[in-house]
Amino acid sequence: MKNYKNALFYFGVTGGFTALMYWIIKKGKHLEVSKKVTIAAIENGSWNDFIASMQHSFQDPLAILLAQIITIILVARFFGWVFKKIGQPSVIGEIIAGIVLGPSLLGLYFPEFSAALFPVESLGNLKFLSQIGLILFMFVIGMELDLKVLKNKANEAVVISHASIVIPFTLGIGLAYFVYNRFAPEGVKFLSFSLFMGIAMSITAFPVLARIVQERGIHKTKLGAIVITCAAADDITAWCILAVVIAIVKAGTFVSSLYIISLALIYVLLMIFIVKPFLKRIGDLYGSKDSIIKPVVAIFFLVLILSSYATEVIGIHALFGAFMAGAIMPDVPKFRSIFIEKVEDVALILLLPLFFVFTGLKTEIGLINDPYLWKVTGFIILVAVVGKFLGSALAAKFVGQSWRDSLTIGALMNTRGLMELIVLNIGLELKVLTPEVFTMMVIMALVTTFMTGPALDLINYIFKTKDNVDNEEVGNNKFRILISFGNNEKGKSLLRLANSLIKKTKETSTITVMHLSLSDEMHQFNMEDKEKNSFIPIVEESKLLKQEITTIFKATIDIETDIADIANQGDYDLLLIGLGKSIFEGTILGKVIGFTTRIINPDRLIDKFTGKEGLFENSPFDERTRQIISKTKMPIGILIDKDLQSVNEVFLPIFCQEDSFLIEYAQKLIYNNNSKIMILDVNGHVDSNFVIKSAINSLEQKFPNNIGIITDKIVKKELLAKQDLMLISLESWKTLVDSRSVWLSGVPSVLILKH
Repeated sequence: MKNYKNALFYFGVTGGFTALMYWIIKKGKHLEVSKKVTIAAIENGSWNDFIASMQHSFQDPLAILLAQIITIILVARFFGWVFKKIGQPSVIGEIIAGIVLGPSLLGLYFPEFSAALFPVESLGNLKFLSQIGLILFMFVIGMELDLKVLKNKANEAVVISHASIVIPFTLGIGLAYFVYNRFAPEGVKFLSFSLFMGIAMSITAFPVLARIVQERGIHKTKLGAIVITCAAADDITAWCILAVVIAIVKAGTFVSSLYIISLALIYVLLMIFIVKPFLKRIGDLYGSKDSIIKPVVAIFFLVLILSSYATEVIGIHALFGAFMAGAIMPDVPKFRSIFIEKVEDVALILLLPLFFVFTGLKTEIGLINDPYLWKVTGFIILVAVVGKFLGSALAAKFVGQSWRDSLTIGALMNTRGLMELIVLNIGLELKVLTPEVFTMMVIMALVTTFMTGPALDLINYIFKTKDNVDNEEVGNNKFRILISFGNNEKGKSLLRLANSLIKKTKETSTITVMHLSLSDEMHQFNMEDKEKNSFIPIVEESKLLKQEITTIFKATIDIETDIADIANQGDYDLLLIGLGKSIFEGTILGKVIGFTTRIINPDRLIDKFTGKEGLFENSPFDERTRQIISKTKMPIGILIDKDLQSVNEVFLPIFCQEDSFLIEYAQKLIYNNNSKIMILDVNGHVDSNFVIKSAINSLEQKFPNNIGIITDKIVKKELLAKQDLMLISLESWKTLVDSRSVWLSGVPSVLILKH
């Protein structure tokens, strides 16, 4: 009855008011006479008018901007992914994407489409949006700078950092002397032009450098700490110098610029001695709370906007104000993490690619259309590399670094990337650089960033490390295990398992424990704390086991690929990954075993495991595990963990002749851990296969109390209940699931090995 009344009311109201609207519109038609409204052809349903209307909609400024954003994000992410795959920072791909969408490629070969997508009148909107992205990005950069590190390592870092600025700055001014007459814009004084050439040669891309250091695994070393500190000091110094250079350029003379510089100093003092203590007080009040309320978030963002506005009005650019606002944020990791998370998605994914494309739209490779111009471009690259690379390397050598470390520091400090583009865009905006020089310098930024990875590889190849020498000395006797864990409990189980394989051969064996964290390339803040927290339980477990471990921590956007790449390239003998208890729950071994005959086609289970559909389709690790298995070119062990505490009792079923390699792992467990191995000879392969029989006979002679063989087709649950681990090959695991054996429901932890 109630539903009937509701329906009656609904149709009564909607129907009645619809009729009323129709009546009012009908009556309103008579009012058109006084307004002299003509009856448009659209009333006749003109197709041409519809097309004209659609064209007008497409040409609306908002529609054009949205189309530009969609195109830019798609192209930038694609090129970023491509360059990531070839071992280069994705920022290079995004810069290339900008050049591709600009007049150098799209505008050259598809001028009509380029003009429609990027009309000249729309570039103003793109510019302002990209500037907002840069302001947010510089805010993040300021927050990611750890000023405490600068205090701790100031001596060496300041010497190297300032040398890496002064030397290329001087060479840049020298270069300006030779190219001023030919390439400087009309009306620009030599002082302004030379200062901008100097600062363009001196910049280092702190975010890209930090990412490379972290990916190379040297961030925990003394070398990594020094180079990160150098880059941070370089960033602060370079942006302060840039502020002075902008002041001089805008003022016209050095004397006039003193007024701007004085105002800038007053601004900096206010930020340090008034705004910073105010923000610190807010941080102390709200830093311990579970969440930060919106008014507090608003205060910090207001400080960012006011700071950027102040520096823009003073005349030293809004980006310096954003950088300063980030640097004075309260030294509370929670605060900084929250703001970075709030800012980075919008700034890095949405707005920053707009800056790359806006830069690309101003970069015309076609302007470098003469052999002489390419020679000048090559000379600019040479001066940039000599100044930054060799300048940093010589300074590092002077303060006591080895040649290998010195050259590594030089190669990393030579990375320019996005920071260089920011400087160049400021120069072009101030009309200090011509489009020709701008294009040459963009090419220089790309080349110096691209060469960082190959340069580091070459340095490592030339200077053999002590580890490489040790590896050659121990030869094939060294057994290297790489563990990749997702959560702490599985990591501890994997470590206990690895320790059981090398317990008595620690001098000639190594265990490397790796944890990968999903993170955007630009977001480096608090990585050290994240790494430390990730490994605390693992390190504690290693102390209990008295097992030395090496740790690898990496922020990544592609966990499966990076696990496989690190394993394949690291000269490891075994990769161990974990699945967890979930494999025994739900449809796989918990509810299914005993019911598979009636409910599930076992052949589908096997097809799934091979990757066609996925045995672990209900496990959160299914797709990831399949990808790691397919991409890894070395032996891999997949631990299905049922709270593995020890590896004293091991069950080893042999289903086929190819399972002979499992005996090698059984031997390691017996020798290193005194494990007792119970071998299930399913099809009589122990007696019929010479290799398997010889290996087991050898073990029985050396360790008669550690080997047992059973040939029963049906395994008793009581026997399985006593086992700590089942050791089985990947192919045999498929066969075992296919068999639908009742005892599967009682299996212990399982180590599935792919040889």
